[in-house]
Amino acid sequence: MRVVYTGGRPLRRTPAPRRGLWRLCVFLPCSGSLYYDSFRDPACLFTMKETDREAVATAVQRVAGMLQRPDQLDKVEQYRRREARKKASVEARLKAAIQSQLDGVRTGLSQLHNALNDVKDIQRSLADVSKDWRQSINTIESLKDVKDAVVRHSQLAAAVENLKNIFSVPEIVRETQDLIEQGALLEAHRKLMDLECSRDGLMYEQYRTDSGNTRDMTLIHGYFGSTQGLSDELAKQLWMVLQRSLVTVRRDPTLLVSVVRIIEREEKIDRRILDRKKQTGFVPPGRPKNWKEKMFAILDRTVTTRIEGTQADTRESDKMWLVRHLEIIRKYVLDDLVVAKTLMVQCFPPQYDIFRRLLGMYHQALSMRMQELASEDLEANEIVSLLTWVLNTYTSTEMMGNVDLAPEVDVIALEPLLSPNVVSELLDTYMSTLTSNIIAWLRKALETDKKDWVKETEPEADQDGYYQTTLPAIVFQMFEQNLQVAAQISEDLKTKVLVLCLQQMSSFLSRYRDETQLYKEDHLRERQNPPCYVQYMVAIINNCQTFRESVVSLKRKYLKSSGEEAVALSQPSMDGVLDAIADEGCRSLLEEVFLDLEQHLSELMTRKWLLGSNAVDTICVTVEDYFNDFAKIKTPYKKRMTAEAQRRVVVEYLRAVMQKRISFRSPEERKEGADRMVREAEQLRFLFRKLASGFGEDAAGYCDTITAVAEVIKLTDPSLLYLEVSTLVSKYPDLRDDHIGALLAVRGDASRDMKQTIIESLEQGTTQASPNYVPIFREIMVPSLNVAKLLK
Repeated sequence: MRVVYTGGRPLRRTPAPRRGLWRLCVFLPCSGSLYYDSFRDPACLFTMKETDREAVATAVQRVAGMLQRPDQLDKVEQYRRREARKKASVEARLKAAIQSQLDGVRTGLSQLHNALNDVKDIQRSLADVSKDWRQSINTIESLKDVKDAVVRHSQLAAAVENLKNIFSVPEIVRETQDLIEQGALLEAHRKLMDLECSRDGLMYEQYRTDSGNTRDMTLIHGYFGSTQGLSDELAKQLWMVLQRSLVTVRRDPTLLVSVVRIIEREEKIDRRILDRKKQTGFVPPGRPKNWKEKMFAILDRTVTTRIEGTQADTRESDKMWLVRHLEIIRKYVLDDLVVAKTLMVQCFPPQYDIFRRLLGMYHQALSMRMQELASEDLEANEIVSLLTWVLNTYTSTEMMGNVDLAPEVDVIALEPLLSPNVVSELLDTYMSTLTSNIIAWLRKALETDKKDWVKETEPEADQDGYYQTTLPAIVFQMFEQNLQVAAQISEDLKTKVLVLCLQQMSSFLSRYRDETQLYKEDHLRERQNPPCYVQYMVAIINNCQTFRESVVSLKRKYLKSSGEEAVALSQPSMDGVLDAIADEGCRSLLEEVFLDLEQHLSELMTRKWLLGSNAVDTICVTVEDYFNDFAKIKTPYKKRMTAEAQRRVVVEYLRAVMQKRISFRSPEERKEGADRMVREAEQLRFLFRKLASGFGEDAAGYCDTITAVAEVIKLTDPSLLYLEVSTLVSKYPDLRDDHIGALLAVRGDASRDMKQTIIESLEQGTTQASPNYVPIFREIMVPSLNVAKLLK
């Protein structure tokens, strides 16, 4: 058995063995080898007697564990052989370990012996060198003249080396000046570095040989006097590029990289010269330049100037000057920081941390500007705009929280632009004067939207593809901002602001209606302008639906019981105005269509039409082309507009019939004309079913009127004419006598008596119109064609 000692920890005492087991212990190898963790630790050395006692105790414990039952005594010899094998294995490993350590010690002793011999050899060599050095002291002192000659040779060699540069200084100066003017900044800086290197080298040699000779130093400095002017001129060019860095990095990033490389070169030269100053005390004129510090100072001034220069208007010139000013700041700052993050960081070394520095500059400049604005005598809406911008917009996704700035910009870590005290003072001065401000702002928004109406580009479309202008979004965004600020003050103020917004919205829609009417009249005077009249009229119609939905959403979000009555009073008139604007817009678009169809509609029911005119084909193509643009109209208005377009086309077709443009001369002509009318009615039916395919109902019922009229014309038996006409009258009760007379005149075969009989018979009868019947003949006039003339 082996005993493992781990250094200082006492061995566990074993309990006394049971009686009768001591005799069995003599058969076990209990006095085996010991293993110690450290052979050098005195505390690990035990006497042999103590070791034997502990080994016996351990062996007794193992035997007690193995011999728990009487039948295990038969295995004592087996246990003894197993323990003997374990003991032999441990002793073999221990011998191998000791032998390995002995080999290592032998090798170490050999290396120490060799090292000792080397040290002795070095000592002898040092002694010989010291002896030779003492003997050569006199010889060194006798070489002083040689040393002076070497120094003069070094100076002359430097002069010869710089001789070419010295004589070419004026030419290099001119070349450098030309390169600076041409914008070749890297090449100009290289030549400037050559000039400065030649000057600094000569001045350093002069300083080293005779630092007190100011005359020669002044002479060298004067000869290279234009070098400092070139440096200043180059610096001006660099600062100009840095002032326009946000523009330069987009157009010509290589120019900005060149500027940064030049500044980095100068920084390295400054560091080298300062290190040499510590050793020699010599500093060339104009050093250190500290262009890196100047660069950041220029960027800081540029940022401050850019922020302050965004105010283009004053309160006297524009009521929304602050909103415009803050929006310009937001756009500029966001664009600048995005450019800095995506482009400028690639032009500066990483250690410059240019984006973090620019972010700090912009934040500091914005904080100063917001404090200046807060100190002015602001109106109520201006206070709202300022606080909304400072507290919400600045940290929102529209600015610092923009996804393009993440993760470099952490809006949570940004310091507030205004202190809590300033914010509190601004909120305390907030007054309820929103009525006049909202009126002025809505008027400005409408003027802005009107400018979009005359643009040559189509309006934007929403996510569903419907044309729209930004007017609804801008108006209700302003309402939302005022309501949000009011909600932060009190619930009562929020309700009052909501009622005020809806009331002013109703007044605004009346002005909006007037402007759309003027827009339509201006277009009718000159149909070529504006170029996108149809598209913007579609957007205006869609805006009505957007206004309606936005009002409902605004009420649902902010309306409380205290304001329900006032809101209910304003809502019906608002709905009526919105419907009127949309209906007028739809009618104006249809007028646009029928102005283009006028020529082709005039060809219907003429001799040219009978001989084979393509008028209906052209009408279908024109209507379909227009309705491709009208597809951008939202469904409620598009459905109404499609039905109205079909009704008007059918009315114009029937008007062509009633105007007696043609009188058929034979049954063949009547059959041909009637068949053509049926085909064209089917053609129109197909067109309007296609246009109304998304409405889930048959919207081509008006076309049946053309077919019914064609059946009257097509009738071959005049004796049945009364029956056919009476059927037509029963189906269309608004059919008047002049209509019937005109229709019989188109047939061309009805005699005077027949016409009179039919008309008189129909006058005696009464026709009851269906409750769902929509009159179609009522607006069709038969000019200069009364019944008396028809009878003649």
